[in-house]
Amino acid sequence: MLVNILMLVVGLAVLVWSADRFVYGAAAFARNLGLPPMLIGLTIVAMGSSAPEMFVAATASMDGMRDTAIGNVLGSNIANITLILGLTALLGAISLDSKTLKREIPIMLAATVFAGYTLHDNVLTQAEGIMLIALLLLLMGYFIWQATHDKTPDSLDDELESEIPKNVPTFHAIIWLIVGIILLPLSASWMVDGAVGIAKFYGLSDLVIGLTIIAVGTSLPELAACIAGVIKKEHDLVIGNIVGSNLFNILAVLALPGLISPGEIDASASGRDFYMVLGTSAALAVLVLSSGAKQQLTRWHGALLLITFIAYQIVVFQSH
Repeated sequence: MLVNILMLVVGLAVLVWSADRFVYGAAAFARNLGLPPMLIGLTIVAMGSSAPEMFVAATASMDGMRDTAIGNVLGSNIANITLILGLTALLGAISLDSKTLKREIPIMLAATVFAGYTLHDNVLTQAEGIMLIALLLLLMGYFIWQATHDKTPDSLDDELESEIPKNVPTFHAIIWLIVGIILLPLSASWMVDGAVGIAKFYGLSDLVIGLTIIAVGTSLPELAACIAGVIKKEHDLVIGNIVGSNLFNILAVLALPGLISPGEIDASASGRDFYMVLGTSAALAVLVLSSGAKQQLTRWHGALLLITFIAYQIVVFQSH
């Protein structure tokens, strides 16, 4: 048991660190290529923030733990909104000014509905995995076109400009990319093996371990980024981290178990857990897109989101 806990903790620590180095190297390399900050943020940084979920889902799927991979996706999206955004909002009210994010939030919600369609029959097939990837590529193409053609000033662009690494030699950026690529799959394997050992010891299902311990662990990079963002008063970046991560999780990461290990899934994933993802995603859209005061996500909203996270965890553990 102690060995499993050590594998989980060390795997998680290395996973979070290597994901950060991977994003740092990729973003610096992209800046050196002359790509605009908005394009880097909407594609490379957003995808990089989902790197822990991607490698954990791929590792679990290759081990035949399809439900753990799916639970990681659903649990991470729930944790991003209720736990991460809830804790962040408690530090200070968050407003949304970016027109880019106001377009991206409904897209995230629509992608979530489509993901629900792929799960509704309790089976995730390779064809559905391909459809999720195809939709991701379509959206990536749209984001690239939007970032290169829309020259209207956007508050998110300024915040991204200050966050993307500057003056990093290309050689150093490539080194960090390589370090991330090597350590991400290794640390994901350690984390999954440790989590499986703990799950077996306590009699937890593959789905529950993915929804809880693994999901919260792989969401830690978003927590760090969001807390830093609210301290710097980069509110658009806070919302952007959550929306970008959830969008890539629901399309790129959910596709992996379908592509690698297609088959039947736990009915709770397509029922209780998916509806929780849909409900929290809709709540985020309502909270930050509704008309009214400028600071739309208040400390009270943060407390409510955090209570929702705790209540959901209790329900999941009680029903395992």
